[in-house]
Amino acid sequence: MSQAGPTETGRLQRLAEADRPVLAFTFGERTLFGLQGDTVLTAILASASSLRDAEFGPERRAGFCLMGACQDCWLWQENGPRLRACSTLLQEGMRLHPAPPDRWPGP
Repeated sequence: MSQAGPTETGRLQRLAEADRPVLAFTFGERTLFGLQGDTVLTAILASASSLRDAEFGPERRAGFCLMGACQDCWLWQENGPRLRACSTLLQEGMRLHPAPPDRWPGP
């Protein structure tokens, strides 16, 4: 279902509802898979241990409040706009990045 790296496992483990349609998307340079109805955060953390680098230290971030109140799960779409991974439903073919594009927040 998901393609985690050879030494990386997901932070989240799916226990139920595995019979929903599979959706492919890219995150950074990786192709990942989630299930229809997953949030972007759930889909990524089912295959990876974190979302992005922290702004003020060497830590990695993986979401904090999981309900859209903090600023911990912002990701960028390939065309530039940010989204909150915890409250955005996964869509087939999404192209997401853990860091803003060089041109952000430009046109």
